[in-house]
Amino acid sequence: MFTTTIGFFALTALVVWLHLRSRAGTSAPAAPAAPVGRPCPRCQTPVAAGSTFCAACGVPLQIFDVVNAPASKPGSAASPAGALRALVRADMCVGCGTCVAECPEPGAITMRGKLAVVDDALCKGHADCVKGCPVGAISMNAGAAVNRISVPFVQPSFETNVPGIYIVGELGGRGLIKNAINEGKLAIEHIARAVGPADMPAAHGLLDVVIVGSGPAGLSAALEANRRRLKYVVLEQGSLSDTVRKYPRHKVLLADSTLIPLYGDLWVADCAKEELLHVWESLVQSAGLVVRTGEKVERVEREADLFLVATTLAQYSARRVVLATGRRGSPRRLGVAGEELAKVFYDIVEMEAFAGRRVLVVGGGDSAVESAVGLARQDGTEVLLSYRGEMLSRITERNREKITAAIASGQVRPFFSSHVREIRPDVVVLDAGGESTIVPNDCVIIRIGGEAPYAFLEQLGVQIVHKDVPLPRQAVRAG
Repeated sequence: MFTTTIGFFALTALVVWLHLRSRAGTSAPAAPAAPVGRPCPRCQTPVAAGSTFCAACGVPLQIFDVVNAPASKPGSAASPAGALRALVRADMCVGCGTCVAECPEPGAITMRGKLAVVDDALCKGHADCVKGCPVGAISMNAGAAVNRISVPFVQPSFETNVPGIYIVGELGGRGLIKNAINEGKLAIEHIARAVGPADMPAAHGLLDVVIVGSGPAGLSAALEANRRRLKYVVLEQGSLSDTVRKYPRHKVLLADSTLIPLYGDLWVADCAKEELLHVWESLVQSAGLVVRTGEKVERVEREADLFLVATTLAQYSARRVVLATGRRGSPRRLGVAGEELAKVFYDIVEMEAFAGRRVLVVGGGDSAVESAVGLARQDGTEVLLSYRGEMLSRITERNREKITAAIASGQVRPFFSSHVREIRPDVVVLDAGGESTIVPNDCVIIRIGGEAPYAFLEQLGVQIVHKDVPLPRQAVRAG
């Protein structure tokens, strides 16, 4: 045991040391001898057709899939040709298997690992899987397979239509850790060229960049800013890498598809979330990254050529702002004792991670009901639903039918006119009808709304656009 512990920390130290080294000496993969295709969005150097890298600057071209995707109009058909087929969004699927049970065509949609996969030859376009999916991850498509998404407008540098404001990571419409790491590095590279040499005289306290969010995109941006000796700070409203930290205990995080090259410096590998967080925390400490947790950004305003960033604790003046906050925004909290425990979640990454657990879902809207129904389908999961109202009055008819059936079959046990009084490691104390009820509990899922990140972006003047992103059918998400 002692030897294993020493080995783990030695490995961590080696990983941290390797990622603190400058990559200035590394060379980009050579482009194959092939006809010249489109120019690299980053450096405009012609790229050999079929190449995944730019031979001149080394950037993986996959980074720009969303940036280069054509704009679409809401409500228009993705493609008028071809028969309708189901399309699963790999970045949204939570692996609950509801679609498989709903589909009337045997084998048309199956679970491949933790992802629902469609067999085009068997899919008849009934759309029952679309109606059954509790998280809206399936759509019907004719012709070319695309993801139709609403995303902030960004340029190849990941600068928005508001000069000086950059968006990277999940907030920009791209999931997966490698994507976030790559975009964070790329944005800071552009900022470093824009703000000039690091030794340029600056007013006291003026920062080159404020980075909002300490997930993989934010930490990757911080590493690059640190390496280029920019004046920066990372602001995080929760704890370091809060989204990853809130994953279920011992959840294995896979390093995304091998088809996504790693361009940024932040370490990532197939490992449990605890190991990933340990390495990232060690990296932050060893590199001396300036990360301030428990500090929520409340306002971003332009002042001449600078930005004033106001938080719950301080104010910062910066030349540039990088937003790496994720798409979920700031979840509304219960404000009760025990809410800080690791068993409390505000979103569900994969429903099967909660199989066999005693789960309490808090809320009475569509997201709470969809979570409860999806969780109830997992083997051995006991689901309780707590809602302060007397009945579920704010949900769609489709969700009403599903939750009614789940309650009638005993899959979901409702506690109406109730609220959470306290969360403890192995139980939850509910106040139901003025009386305290203690229920055994392993996990609490809080789905009571929050502050939408897009509303914040629109206040800043960031344009939201609709795009059709090409996606190969049956594309399997790693993990």
